[in-house]
Amino acid sequence: MRMLDMIAKKRDGFEHAPEEIAFIVRSAALSEVPDYQLSAWLMAAWLKGMTRGETVALTRAMARSGKTLKLSALRAPKVDKHSTGGVGDGISIPLAPLLAAAGLAVPMMSGRGLGHTGGTLDKLEAIPGFKVRIPIPAVERQVKRIGVCMFGQSWDLAPADGKLYSLRDATATVESRPLIVASILSKKLAEDLNGLIMDVKCGSGAFFKDPEQAEGLASDLVRTACGAGLNCVAVMTDMEQPLGLAVGNALEIRQAVSILQGDFAASDYAEVLFTLGGWMLVLGRLERDWRKGAEKLKALIRTGKPLARFKDMVKAQGGDARVADDPEKFLPRPKLRQELKARSEGHLVRLDAKLIGRAAVALGAGRDRQEDAIDFSAGFILRRKLGDSLRRADVIAEVYASDAQRLREGLRMAEEAVGIGRARPKPRKTILKVIK
Repeated sequence: MRMLDMIAKKRDGFEHAPEEIAFIVRSAALSEVPDYQLSAWLMAAWLKGMTRGETVALTRAMARSGKTLKLSALRAPKVDKHSTGGVGDGISIPLAPLLAAAGLAVPMMSGRGLGHTGGTLDKLEAIPGFKVRIPIPAVERQVKRIGVCMFGQSWDLAPADGKLYSLRDATATVESRPLIVASILSKKLAEDLNGLIMDVKCGSGAFFKDPEQAEGLASDLVRTACGAGLNCVAVMTDMEQPLGLAVGNALEIRQAVSILQGDFAASDYAEVLFTLGGWMLVLGRLERDWRKGAEKLKALIRTGKPLARFKDMVKAQGGDARVADDPEKFLPRPKLRQELKARSEGHLVRLDAKLIGRAAVALGAGRDRQEDAIDFSAGFILRRKLGDSLRRADVIAEVYASDAQRLREGLRMAEEAVGIGRARPKPRKTILKVIK
């Protein structure tokens, strides 16, 4: 086979055979063809699209392009979760140890922040000493020993995805839905899973703001995963406002610890946590109904076992496990604090998730450039959510940073995210739809 022929075939709108997809993926993983030819094929795929059969073949081939986790000897069902990205979306951090305490094995491969959205790895690294770059054998040992490991992708796992993703980022082909689906699922197939829950965000702070587009992605993910032999359920969740009450790395770790301690005050955060967790128990065949699974997880938190499992994970990955006892004391603390206050009386009718995410980056909680250092202590604590009543000068959010200029810029951007109106807006649903 020749790469030139593959480019021409896709350019002309024809469907690739599985062996042709395998050739393209192998060529990418082993750098057997020049980047300009891979880039040309990516652009052809973006313009002409890919069939479901091609997408399944691409997903499988990328998953097999490197090493895979070997967890088949485990008796516990192996289930993971993936989110398409949002603001305040630190759900993975309490979810993984919670489900491990419930009897699942959770090898959770996560990513870093992208644009205005936060990244699980960045949040975990707010814990002093916590290591996310772990060799595959160490991941396998930890999952077998304590049931959970939260780690970053290495070049050993799905290396073709790493290569193609970097080229997509440089060639304006990131938004291709088949390429998005294959990229997400190939890494999950490489984890040797029995089931996968997808949290597909929709709204201002999501990459897919339009409900129809978000539902299309969710459906493609479920169908492609099932076509590749992986049981999958997608839950569409609202991202019009930030999830929960915390935005920022150490602040979201504090929130995760709070909910594992039994504090469910962040009601939308808790709803997403228990909905995803309930479905994970169904995918792992430990429950038949997700609602019963959710109630089981709430009761489990009250026993203290999920918090203990979180401490085990933090300790196993080199982190200071005392954050589970006193996060205020052992997590990074900001130097500066200011309040975002209501300028008028009424109801909070707008709390734009994307603008809050951008403001968090301005504060130092995220990166404008890959080489930027993160201020783990920076971010927001939200004191009001959509629909809440306000009097003039009421505190909408507490704003944290370690640099005065960053604090001013982040506060200015956050003010743009807020809208106050006289009429109370209709309540928003947190769980929009479940796709099986």
